[in-house]
Amino acid sequence: MVFGKFHHVGVAVRDLESALASYTGIFGYKLQSGPYDDPIQKVSVCFLSRGLSGEPLVELVAPLNGGSPVTGVLKRGGGAYHWCYETQDLDRALGEAVEAKFVLISGPAPAVAFGGRRIAWVYAPTLQLLELLEEARPEEQRA
Repeated sequence: MVFGKFHHVGVAVRDLESALASYTGIFGYKLQSGPYDDPIQKVSVCFLSRGLSGEPLVELVAPLNGGSPVTGVLKRGGGAYHWCYETQDLDRALGEAVEAKFVLISGPAPAVAFGGRRIAWVYAPTLQLLELLEEARPEEQRA
């Protein structure tokens, strides 16, 4: 598979501000970027890092409105619910994923938090939700 580098783990939270206070106070994370409101994905997100080389980011994901897909995750208690892999060729990665019996949930679609880079969502045969993120070109280095 051409999924590439493990980029971040997504954590469903009810409120970014209070979750950010917890993650900085308890785990020593610092805000790296955001918050971003993404009307396409219907979420508000921010990215956290502890500044350790090679360590993936933590993405806090809160519903932007009542129709947010993260609302269902929060009804089940919230917490870590998706992994994100950055890939050089999103279309190829999706093709390989579908061939490997992954289920395409949505996308590709542009994401505000990634400067318009496209993302797509798939369920792995192991029932893990994965976000696939188009790799940034050198001039687009953001979260």
